[in-house]
Amino acid sequence: MRAIEISAPGGPEVLRPCERPAPEPKAGELLIAVQASGVNRPDVLQRKGLYPMPPGVSDLPGLEIAGTVAGGSVADLAAAGLAIGDAVCALVAGGGYAEFCVAPAGQCLPLPKGLSMVEAASLPETFFTVWQNVFTIARLKPGETLLVQGGSSGIGVTAIQLAKALGSRVIVTAGSDEKCAACVALGADHAINYRTQDFVAEVRRLTGGRGVDVVLDMVAGDYVAREVECLAEDGRLAIIAVQGGTKSAFDAGLLLRKRLTITGSTLRPRSVAYKTLLAQDLRAEVWSLLESGRVKPVVHQVFPAAQAAQAHALMESSTHVGKIVLTW
Repeated sequence: MRAIEISAPGGPEVLRPCERPAPEPKAGELLIAVQASGVNRPDVLQRKGLYPMPPGVSDLPGLEIAGTVAGGSVADLAAAGLAIGDAVCALVAGGGYAEFCVAPAGQCLPLPKGLSMVEAASLPETFFTVWQNVFTIARLKPGETLLVQGGSSGIGVTAIQLAKALGSRVIVTAGSDEKCAACVALGADHAINYRTQDFVAEVRRLTGGRGVDVVLDMVAGDYVAREVECLAEDGRLAIIAVQGGTKSAFDAGLLLRKRLTITGSTLRPRSVAYKTLLAQDLRAEVWSLLESGRVKPVVHQVFPAAQAAQAHALMESSTHVGKIVLTW
């Protein structure tokens, strides 16, 4: 099979096309003939040598795929409610930049009706992550307010749409007026340009001084202290990345007085059983929103897989809105 491998830790240029033996599905896995592969920030970190694979996982990058079921035991196909040839998208722990990829059967979801393979490949990593952090861990409820740091990212556009579809108010930050406008067009109630505005002051103004109930944070670093200020009483801060650094200092007294909760998570090393539960939630609660058009994939640009280096360069430029996808 054709694949894209990381020849050595480094910049986008270290991604190179190669040929590898197609993987063999083990018990509990299905073989997927991949038509499209999503590109995500963790792929960039892995390429730089900063995000090692879990034990036993392919060294090829790629955490989400869409394609057709090409293999698997009768029992595993039956357990997943799938058959050879069915169109699926899947969350994988690695190996997604290839023409064939194995995926745990429980992490395979049928292609939402009306979506293309490219659109479906843009879903798993961000939808699993947002569902896990915003709705399962931070327990965002209808009528509450969510602040999304980085609203124009793949995570951000997913969080905006899901929170709005499920009855919450959404405030986002983004790095330009154009990105702010794109977030509002996707349904955000308010967008704050963090380069020209103080997001703490703006959140206070927009909430009448109350603050927000949940913050979804991909920055960490010195943002944490400011987010503690932004949160309402009993607020929840979900940290999912540390693009601004791993060290944070904040007012612990404010944390106590407001009864705040701060959580952190990574999805890649979690068990198949845990991710299967997330997949079941998505199938039950979110897939109908995609099929009805209330929530839509946001694909910024599509590249042939051989141009993975250009796709990574675009990802690192942070000029995109939504997802970047490779096709085979």
